[in-house]
Amino acid sequence: MKKIILKSAGLIIFLSLLIVSSCGSTKEAMEISSDEKKAFEQKQGDTISIANEEAEYEIIIIEPGFDFWLKSVARPENYYSQSFLENRNQIYVVNWNQRVLQPQRYGPNLYELQIDYNPNIDYGYEVNYKLYNYFIFFQRKYNQRLGPFFPRI
Repeated sequence: MKKIILKSAGLIIFLSLLIVSSCGSTKEAMEISSDEKKAFEQKQGDTISIANEEAEYEIIIIEPGFDFWLKSVARPENYYSQSFLENRNQIYVVNWNQRVLQPQRYGPNLYELQIDYNPNIDYGYEVNYKLYNYFIFFQRKYNQRLGPFFPRI
């Protein structure tokens, strides 16, 4: 199994051939629920492991509050179609990778390593679901914008 290491806001995010998408700052104010505030304020690192045995890919995300946010705030599994998730993840990955290459302009502590996400590979629903939700969590927590879509739940 291939593994890539990512750091986000001082914590390590391990992603196997998948990492995260690009983000830009947003000028629009987001409404943050009390559950989201609890998730964003957590200091202990959550560990989420996502694996697709058939495709031999694994994502391990260590980010304070993400597991709590995923269980309490994010839309439930099967809310989005796999094709929706794949399309959004592809856009987010392209933007993320562009920001990794511009550390003077975008926070190098947020965007440390590029993501190897191939749209021609079927990573499965769970990988795409959790990766997509990490992008939403990341955008909302760090007030970033990963593309033309407003990061809402």
